[in-house]
Amino acid sequence: MPAFTRLPCPLAGVDIVSADSAKAFSRHIHDEFGVGRIDRGAQKTASGRGMVQSVAGDVITVNPGEVHDGLPLGDHGRAWRMLYLSPDLVGDLVADIAEGRAVGDVEFHRPTLHDDRIAGRFESVFQAMAATPTGVADTLRVDSALLLLLQSLLQPRAVALPAIPAGIAVARSRLDDDLSAPVSLADLARDAGLSRFQFLRGFTRATGLPPHAYLVQRRLQHARRLIARGTSLADTAAASGFFDQSHLTRHFVRCFGIAPGAYAAALR
Repeated sequence: MPAFTRLPCPLAGVDIVSADSAKAFSRHIHDEFGVGRIDRGAQKTASGRGMVQSVAGDVITVNPGEVHDGLPLGDHGRAWRMLYLSPDLVGDLVADIAEGRAVGDVEFHRPTLHDDRIAGRFESVFQAMAATPTGVADTLRVDSALLLLLQSLLQPRAVALPAIPAGIAVARSRLDDDLSAPVSLADLARDAGLSRFQFLRGFTRATGLPPHAYLVQRRLQHARRLIARGTSLADTAAASGFFDQSHLTRHFVRCFGIAPGAYAAALR
């Protein structure tokens, strides 16, 4: 079995990944809510919610845009499964769980949980989603199990997201709006009205990543969406700002643990 496998899912807006690897992930982000479970081994993770360790049986979570990494503990790596849920999907369910709240008002508070009840709910969701049939009965099962899992995990946001300084926000928008445009540190600093050093320090503090690392992450998230739409890998690389397909592949594997071609094949 490959180290990273994307499984089919009957519900739109969900990615299912099964992994068994000793790979160490550098700091990166996901656009989705992530919830999973460690099946074997253990890992250490630094995130916006602190440094934590997770062992077999633990449920693990990550919020959209949360900068995090993942380091195996021990020589034999770890095995884990993840569900990545689009904010739109979670938003629809949040409206049912907590009337009057929007998806931006809630978050996963704890990056790791040792809770048999929640672990059982995760297993119910995973088994329902990983089932091959996609009929009405399976969709009903998936919707019900997912609603219960999220009700167990999502809580009102404890602290409001810090405001991004206006100049930093302008420069970040420049990166977001045109992922393939060449841009220099001086360009971004000028947009922000700061010196290059002030901008570099301020951007990293505000986003959790230096400007170039942030841009690579945004390019990768865009590339993944294009692949999901059926765009060819060569066109995806060009549209996402990578030099060529091999450049995309190198970064894609480093971030997601799976080659873009294998990811595209799993989608099909």
